[in-house]
Amino acid sequence: MTPLSPTPRSTLTRKKDRGRTERAELHAVLNEGLVCHLGLVLDGSPVVLPTGYGRDGDTLYLHGSTGSPSMRAAATGLDVCVTVTLLDAVVYARSVNDHSMNYRSAVVHGRARLLSGDEKLRGLHALTDHLAPGSWEHAREVNAKEMAAVTVLALDLAEASVKVRDVGALDQPADVAADAAWAGVLPIRTSFGAPETDAECSVPVPAHVAERRVGPSTKPGR
Repeated sequence: MTPLSPTPRSTLTRKKDRGRTERAELHAVLNEGLVCHLGLVLDGSPVVLPTGYGRDGDTLYLHGSTGSPSMRAAATGLDVCVTVTLLDAVVYARSVNDHSMNYRSAVVHGRARLLSGDEKLRGLHALTDHLAPGSWEHAREVNAKEMAAVTVLALDLAEASVKVRDVGALDQPADVAADAAWAGVLPIRTSFGAPETDAECSVPVPAHVAERRVGPSTKPGR
């Protein structure tokens, strides 16, 4: 696994000690998140939109409607920025100024490439496996009309950064000595609930859906 190679855009300028250099840590953040935010300049104005994504190796796949202005613009070779943030805890400090959050975040810069044919199908497969693993083999295949209505972009992960905060309160020594307010960490836990079958569906809940309740997303912080 090769380390991240910072560029001027992906080099951290603040809290450099929170930066992570291993590409495996970039993959871990992307694997655990479910939604990314795609940022670009559209008609002279900045736009940041929540977007579905998936990863295969060092390629990030983005998914949207062919009618989406942001997807159409990104497909023309504009510079884009994609972010994924996992919030793990709220950090309470003795001073309001020193309150913080524990998090893991990834920022990817680059120019997306519009996919077609087998590459597009591979991207859709990666997107499906990321959001709803097991569904590609279980559900009906994408038909030609559906393929034509969706845009899939590929973004190389060559230019990326990872930042992590995973410690408790960092108070001023005088506030610690005064010990006048509570300090600590309030973890945030995200988990899947029980599957709710559609009213008109008679198919039993498949294992790839039921098993997500005990998967990685039930651990503290995600």
